[in-house]
Amino acid sequence: MLIRLLRARLRPYGRSVALLVVLQLVQILGTLLLPTLGAAVIDNGVVKADTGYVWRLGAVMLVVALVQIACAVGAAYLGSRTAMALGRDLRSAVFRRVLDFSAREVGRFGTPSLITRTVNDVQQVQMLALSTFGIAVSAPIMCVGSIALALRQDVPLSLLLVVLVVVITAVFGFGLTRMGPWYDRMQARVDRINQLLREQITGVRVVRAFVRDAHERERFAGTNTELAGLSLRVARLVAALFPVMMLVMNAFTVSLLWFGAHRVGAGTMRMGALSAFLSYLSLIIMSVVMLTYVFVAAPRAKASAERIGEVLDTTPSITDPERPVRPEATRGHLDLRAVEFRYPGAEEPVLRDIDLTARPGQTIAVLGSTGSGKTTLLNMVLRQFDATGGSVLVDGVDVRDQDAGTLSRTVGFVPQKPQLFTGTVASNLRFGNPDATDEELWQALETAQARDFVERLPDGLGSEVAQGGTNLSGGQRQRLAIARTLLRRPAVYLFDDCFSALDYTTDAALRAALAPQLAQAAVVVVAQRVSTVQDADLIVVLDQGRIVGTGTHAELMRDNTTYREIALSQLTEEEAAA
Repeated sequence: MLIRLLRARLRPYGRSVALLVVLQLVQILGTLLLPTLGAAVIDNGVVKADTGYVWRLGAVMLVVALVQIACAVGAAYLGSRTAMALGRDLRSAVFRRVLDFSAREVGRFGTPSLITRTVNDVQQVQMLALSTFGIAVSAPIMCVGSIALALRQDVPLSLLLVVLVVVITAVFGFGLTRMGPWYDRMQARVDRINQLLREQITGVRVVRAFVRDAHERERFAGTNTELAGLSLRVARLVAALFPVMMLVMNAFTVSLLWFGAHRVGAGTMRMGALSAFLSYLSLIIMSVVMLTYVFVAAPRAKASAERIGEVLDTTPSITDPERPVRPEATRGHLDLRAVEFRYPGAEEPVLRDIDLTARPGQTIAVLGSTGSGKTTLLNMVLRQFDATGGSVLVDGVDVRDQDAGTLSRTVGFVPQKPQLFTGTVASNLRFGNPDATDEELWQALETAQARDFVERLPDGLGSEVAQGGTNLSGGQRQRLAIARTLLRRPAVYLFDDCFSALDYTTDAALRAALAPQLAQAAVVVVAQRVSTVQDADLIVVLDQGRIVGTGTHAELMRDNTTYREIALSQLTEEEAAA
């Protein structure tokens, strides 16, 4: 997966990578040439006391060194730029794919894991690419080139260098086979820590309210200890590799000097050749040290690449049709025909045999106990989930045959938990209509009963909104979410229990202000309060995923036991009969 991912993502930067390889080859040739030139200086200049030869060859060595430095700087620049671009593209690709996911795919991976894959895992692959551009290309070539040039100096002594490379390769091979599984487990623990942090930070008030600080510390400490233990295992292995490597290299250095001295003493080898051998041994050692960093990073990058690949290779369960069908006109007709929805692997459907029709100017209320499938019903209209049976039609066209843009312009949605984004009040409202003027923003706020509190904010429409709207109350967030949807002016409105955080006075004022604004639209309201829905044109009662009653408030109070029980649990007999 790692090789496939790098090959695919580096293809747009083929020219940069090719130039990088050329620069590194020139740099390596210069590095390998210098010991040979140095040997010639010793044998033909210093030993023979030829000062002119020393100066001439010294000038050549200086030019080679300058070219080598220039190529090294160019290769480092190109390598860093390409690696950073790779990280940028990978993050963008993962982010775009996650945006295409339906609620089903997001739930399968989990939000903490998706964050870790987008940030931490991409960084691991990016750092490996940076190491590869700077080291993995040049180090093997330098190692092989050093052995080849050493063979030109003295064949018998060169065999020691070949044996050295084989031994070091065996040592690193053993280490890498042990690191891979540990890095897989480490990334899973990073996911878990991310999840615990999100839960504990967002739920800090609940933790303190129930005095569960000690329990949460134990949970975090357990996962943190597991991650620390795995990290220590890897660190110990890496720490052991370096001494073993240095021990092997020093042993071979001593052997090289011992055998080389004997050959020089016997006259079968020149002094300059021995000097070159020591230089080539240094280059091999340097190559191995550089490769060590790549070998240590490779297993973790491999585990990260597999996790990134899982996201990129996941096909969203909900996609736009290849040939979308556009309704002939935007009328605001909503039809659910024998709709059924079942989660994958579930024995029973969440919704079954749902028939519902909403027309412009009509308000349909959906009421039911918790878990009866009310929100799931709205999610199918929005195509967050696709119905597993029956069909959902908007303006006579199945939502599965419409593209997301057309459906979004026709259907407006206010969620149960209003989501606001970091920015200003105005920027959040303009999610509904990017071209809305300030006057239109104030008008929407007035309808949503939010104008008064926005005017009291320090900068009005320009006031800052914290992440998630945490600097606003629940009721204020709900009213801003309603105003945001009003700016879109869709033909169908879906309100998912978005009045629950409002007091009864504000709730009544808001519904009165909404009535003229929604007079020409089809409206579906999911609510828990009977007082919120009792004036609806039609009330649909859900129980365990089935429609168990439809009618007006008076009709259901008279004929439907389930609705009557819900109503009397909230209202007095006189209020329910009113």
